[in-house]
Amino acid sequence: MAAHAAVRVRRHVSLAWALPLTLGVAYGFYAGFLRRTGRDVNWGDVLFGVVCGIIVAALAYGLGRIQQSLSHEVRAAAYATLFGGAMGYLFSQTGASVLKSSVMGLVLAGAMAVSAFYVFHTRE
Repeated sequence: MAAHAAVRVRRHVSLAWALPLTLGVAYGFYAGFLRRTGRDVNWGDVLFGVVCGIIVAALAYGLGRIQQSLSHEVRAAAYATLFGGAMGYLFSQTGASVLKSSVMGLVLAGAMAVSAFYVFHTRE
């Protein structure tokens, strides 16, 4: 007599999906908010926010998937590039010049690189 083994399937959202999704939603809302400043919300602003959020979430998810194969220095540089680029782009949506947005992105990327490098080296 053969008995079938009951297989329990747990459905949960892992941090690998939850963190990029949360970052993407927050980034998309803020990008859409910056684009609509001073006027009513229209579908173009909503679409802009959704596209920005999807791009950031996809990049964050992709970086999270490959981060274990990277050395600490390269991983810190990758997170710094993602963060600096995203924040520089958001800063450009405020109407700032390209030079000012680039400098802001580089400053924030530098801060993220130092922070990430410290975290990766102290948490081995």
